[in-house]
This record gives sequence, structure tokens and C-alpha cells, in this order.
Amino acid sequence: MSVEVSSYLTVARPAEAEIEVKRSRFLCTVEPVGDEPAARAVVERLRRQHWDARHHCSAFVLGPDGRVERSSDDGEPAGTAGAPMLDVLRGRGVTDVVAVVTRWFGGTLLGAGGLVRAYGDAGRAGLDAAGTLRRELRRELVLEVGHADAGRVETELRHRGVVVVDTAYGTAVTLRVAVAPDREEALHALVAELTGGTAAAAVAGERWVDATP
Repeated sequence: MSVEVSSYLTVARPAEAEIEVKRSRFLCTVEPVGDEPAARAVVERLRRQHWDARHHCSAFVLGPDGRVERSSDDGEPAGTAGAPMLDVLRGRGVTDVVAVVTRWFGGTLLGAGGLVRAYGDAGRAGLDAAGTLRRELRRELVLEVGHADAGRVETELRHRGVVVVDTAYGTAVTLRVAVAPDREEALHALVAELTGGTAAAAVAGERWVDATP
């Protein structure tokens, strides 16, 4: 069943955090990703980068509705690594994110319970370091203005809380903006006000943008 989603939580930035348990090192790398190939590419990159580690366990959640979930124990006992990491991502309510915990074995067996705690704690440390941000679905519109007015119009749009996604210079200046659906009508009125009715914004689709803190 399809679910309408107008906003979601993801990580604010790539980050790393390391914990040590009985001389085993657990390095958690957290990165924002847009799809499954990108998530798997992060895992493979870290596998190459930390070639001397014994395990590269992973979990990722994808899509605004968090519909795609995957996890891997990468040689650890089943359910002791990827699953607790995935539980941490679910618990924080984040999506479009991959977490990889790279483990260097310290010589002491931790047991199933110890592994679950270690991988979960590493995942939480990684997410704490990455922080979170909210993304919102906005209506995307395009308008063209003359070069003489472009700077003023763009500045005023930003001051009024309109997200200016892109500015392209040609024979005219093309502004690509994003607004909440319930503010689209107000945007059209604002554009008319700022340009003396000489420009109009045309709907170009929808896009996800970072919400203003």
C-alpha cells in the first residue's frame, strides 16, 4: 500500500565514531545515500579502505517512507551485528542512510549478547556524530526575470522564506525555487509584486529540500 509522505528525517552529514570493547575496535561510518547501489558502494569502499579488518557489518534504510531495509552480519553470528544496527536506524526514525561498522578483532570473544550491544552502541555513536535534518517535499517552480532585477528578486524571495534552488544566467535569469504546496498561491502573488506583474512562476514538479531549522 502506498503511503503519502511529505517529510522525513535523515542524517545531516557523513560521520565516523569508534568504540572499543575488550580490545576489539568498532568503527561506525554513517553516510546519507539516495539509493541501494549508493549504499552498497559505501560498504565496498570501506571494505577496501579497511582491508585489515575482520568484519564490515552494515545496515541501511532507504526511501522517504523507509520502505527499503537491508542488513548484513558479514561473518558475525546471525542476528548479532546487522540486525541491531538496523534497529538503531529504525529507532532514530532516519532514512536514506547507510551505517557500516568495521570491526578489528581484539582476541576476546564477546558472545552473542556482547556483539549485539557492541554493534548497537557503535551504530548509536555514529548517528550521534552525524546529527539529523528533516527534508520536506516542496513544489518546484521556475521563473525568468531580467538581469537588472534578478539580484533584488532573488534576495527578496530568500528573505520571504522561499528556497532558491538554482540560478541560471542566459538572455534572462532563470530562478528555480521551491515552496510548500500550501504557499504556492502566495508565491505567485509575491512574484507579481516583486516584478510589477512582468514575470510569472511556472510549476516544474516537486523536489525534496532540507527544511529550515
